[in-house]
Amino acid sequence: MTPPVRPEDLNDLGFGRVAAQQVRGRFLSRDGRPRSRKYGLGPQRWERLYQAALDASWPVFLSWLVGLILLLNGIFALGYLALPAGSLAGTDALGVNDPFLGALSFSIGLFTTAGTAPMHAVGSTANWLAALESLLGPLVLVGAGGLILARLMQPQARIRFSESAAIAPYRDGRAFMFRIINVRPSELSEVRARVSLAWFEEVDGVRQRRFRQLALERSEVEFFTLHWTIVHPIDRSSPLRGITPEGLRDAEAEFLVLITGLDESFSTRLTARSSYYWDEVRWDVAFANMFVGSPDDTLTVDVERLDRLDRLAEGATARPAPSEIG
Repeated sequence: MTPPVRPEDLNDLGFGRVAAQQVRGRFLSRDGRPRSRKYGLGPQRWERLYQAALDASWPVFLSWLVGLILLLNGIFALGYLALPAGSLAGTDALGVNDPFLGALSFSIGLFTTAGTAPMHAVGSTANWLAALESLLGPLVLVGAGGLILARLMQPQARIRFSESAAIAPYRDGRAFMFRIINVRPSELSEVRARVSLAWFEEVDGVRQRRFRQLALERSEVEFFTLHWTIVHPIDRSSPLRGITPEGLRDAEAEFLVLITGLDESFSTRLTARSSYYWDEVRWDVAFANMFVGSPDDTLTVDVERLDRLDRLAEGATARPAPSEIG
């Protein structure tokens, strides 16, 4: 008879019971990407290229886009140069002595539909090549414009997580805590946090990975205009009660973090994920104060201080100020 499924066995966050036991190392990278892959879907080159174009930073995206356009125009310019002499007429009017620069100017004029001025193709081969470029160029530019619009209209969460988490004395006990801040110019509201602990436990004498959702001192804020120190008090009901650095290491503990919020510019819910592995948790430290002075008495924080940690003096407690919790 198959033993009944226990409720804690179903709390696997979607990874599955079998995978949860087989995986070694962390489930999520620090940027929130799952450390997994799928076979049998084919290369998906175009899909992956499109996703990479959406995820890349603007400098990288624009560099690749300009580089691709220049590469295509350079290839067509070499094609014109490979034709018999006289296949391009009117290059003398440009005042350019380099044949490649003349061919490149003609190619860019056709590719961008800006016009080729006095230059024109001579002969059937040159005209066929020019016709091919005049068809390919607008298609590439339309595709590039579509990617730019998709990037501009795709709201993305830019939640920055503190480099390390901390376990330190807090109030009358201890607490696990980390900090987040929104680095986008737009504002987020109705921000919710969920933290789950994935680690190995001894169950009926068998070492198995279990997932525990950690109760937070505050799991939601209405206005997320500054930063937020997310705190899990380690009380009697916490799975971390009595934990030590060695215990976290032996259990291969990973703290999985999910942040959701409403982007006010697009009225869209955004998500951000990250995780802290056991060796990214610092002990008996406190997060440094992020508030700085302002000449107009406006609440101001220094984002550069998000990762700063201070060693606690003996007997001190890490107690965030109320403004740091909201």
